[in-house]
Amino acid sequence: METESEPYVRLATLRQLHEVMADMNTARSLADTLQTVADGVVNGLGYELACVNLVRQDGDLVVAAFAGNPAAEALITGRVGSRDSWERRLGMGEQWGDLVFIPHTEGWVLDDDDVPQWYTDGPAPRFEDEWHPSDRLFAPMRTAGGSGGELIGVLSVDRPRNGRKPGAWGREALQMYAFQAAIAISNARLRANMQRALVRLEREQQALRASEESFRQAFEYAPSGMAIAEMGGDQHGRILRTNDALCRLLGRPASAMRRYAFSDLVHPEDIGTLLRTSAEGGRAELRLGRRDGTYVWVSLRNSVVADAADGPRFLLTHVEDIEERKRRELQLAHRASHDSLTGLPNSAELRARLSGRLCRRTAHAAEAESIDAAYGHPGYDAGGHGFDFRPGAELYEGHDHHEHTVAPEDGRDDGAKGLAVLFCDLDGFKSINDRFGHNAGDAVLIEVARRLSAAVRDGDTVARLGGDEFVVLADGLGRADAQDLAVRLRNEIIQPIRVDSRAMRVGASFGIGWAHCGMTADEVLKSADERMYVEKRSRPKQHRRAG
Repeated sequence: METESEPYVRLATLRQLHEVMADMNTARSLADTLQTVADGVVNGLGYELACVNLVRQDGDLVVAAFAGNPAAEALITGRVGSRDSWERRLGMGEQWGDLVFIPHTEGWVLDDDDVPQWYTDGPAPRFEDEWHPSDRLFAPMRTAGGSGGELIGVLSVDRPRNGRKPGAWGREALQMYAFQAAIAISNARLRANMQRALVRLEREQQALRASEESFRQAFEYAPSGMAIAEMGGDQHGRILRTNDALCRLLGRPASAMRRYAFSDLVHPEDIGTLLRTSAEGGRAELRLGRRDGTYVWVSLRNSVVADAADGPRFLLTHVEDIEERKRRELQLAHRASHDSLTGLPNSAELRARLSGRLCRRTAHAAEAESIDAAYGHPGYDAGGHGFDFRPGAELYEGHDHHEHTVAPEDGRDDGAKGLAVLFCDLDGFKSINDRFGHNAGDAVLIEVARRLSAAVRDGDTVARLGGDEFVVLADGLGRADAQDLAVRLRNEIIQPIRVDSRAMRVGASFGIGWAHCGMTADEVLKSADERMYVEKRSRPKQHRRAG
């Protein structure tokens, strides 16, 4: 079972993983890129050792970069392993998606092959998923991802810091990292080739025609999108030329592309990102419009192609398709913030959403509240907008841009609207688990989550706090509105739920709390929880059958 802290760890790891993958694309040379890939495994994925084995032109693999152990780096960096030995390694062991894991019980047959390695030994594992020093884990890096692309190298990792074999989430993170590393290495090679071509264009004036042909081929046959645009003048940014890869990516013919600038194709929400991108060496991740009206996530990298005599002449833009990476990032983020059973926001996400509505008070803000009677409540200007002239009103953090959350007064419906927090606890759920098993209990929780989600408004939040506890955040409600919502939700929940041809019933107890600025998320949830228990104790006991 997932602990409450694991979503926070996943989110932190995801942010760090995103940073190290971004670093791969900012390295200045192929050598820097390879070392950044190795360092990223150690700094972002939680392994103590990482080795980048790069495929050479002759097919063999050379140790191109190492991270985590200076002694091992000095011993094996630059050494070569034959392609046959590597193919043997990648064809044995356990297939973890695109990864290859060779346990220490099988790896002994590889001890004498010609693949450079840093060998250690240790005692037998004490538990099933404990990492043994002789375990081997390889992440192939291929041009197209998966098993169908051309192999450009292999990431070899060792010694997870937590001492355990990576779980499903860790394997997916390593697999995604290897996919992005393959792209970064391919792009680094491409940039190196293009830079050499551009240098020849500038320095080899007598061989200009040959150099132009070399550049044309590198441009036209690049596997990712390329574009040349005007730089300076009234037509700055207008696209002059595109390659086939970019035309295919956007579904637009080259003749049509010449009518646009990138500013015409970018998603309206990303235009600011494009405008902030430097012309020389600038990089941005944004969405470009396809011909069919959809958008695709891309990474833009700009370079200035200059003429030695006349200065800058045009802008060379490299366009990389990152749709798959963005999709995986969103999937990982969703898994870290949502309940795996019901798909609802989990406890961490609920607290984050609630905290985002509540500004915190400084130490002196409470003193300002104590003199409200002397200064009155916030006033209103001629336009009907509130302004607070009490001492200490400016001490609420975020007061300059935050619309404060207030709660209706206790004991009466004064017409005020606030953020209602409905704490829901299922009655009789334990008996379903006891009588029919956890599969039936899970089916009931899934159906309750569906009914709650269907019964609230767009914009309201339904979250699973844990076990059989749910929380609903509903903004803009008065006290009567919140009570009506609780009754409506309870009536939805108590309807029979069919599981395996059985009709099962559960009850529901609701506690209604109110959020207002100055409270923490935990204080708000505790208040609603306490009200729920007060309501439950005040109701007469009822005997319900589970099915």
